[in-house]
Amino acid sequence: MDAKERDQEFVEYVVRSIVNHPEDVRTERIVDERGVLITLFINQEDMGYVIGRQGQTARSLRTLLKIVGAKNNARVNLKIYEPEGARRARSEGMGASSAVDDLTI
Repeated sequence: MDAKERDQEFVEYVVRSIVNHPEDVRTERIVDERGVLITLFINQEDMGYVIGRQGQTARSLRTLLKIVGAKNNARVNLKIYEPEGARRARSEGMGASSAVDDLTI
């Protein structure tokens, strides 16, 4: 394929469909001996849409991405980029107990 592979296009298509700032969605694709790593960059305001309640949306996206990778005999993983300090800034405004702190991304 061209510069973008099917798995990378899939992630961008799905994420652009669920966020409020689709123009800010971009991905980087790295291939190494462990497989393919797709890093997703999105607008900070859209982080909740992509992660979902208790991480359900992100988990579902990763599951679908693994299926896309399996069709091409590749192990594909998704990393959602979160800028340094972004989690702390959100949780300070949310109070002492925050669902964001319980997520594993």
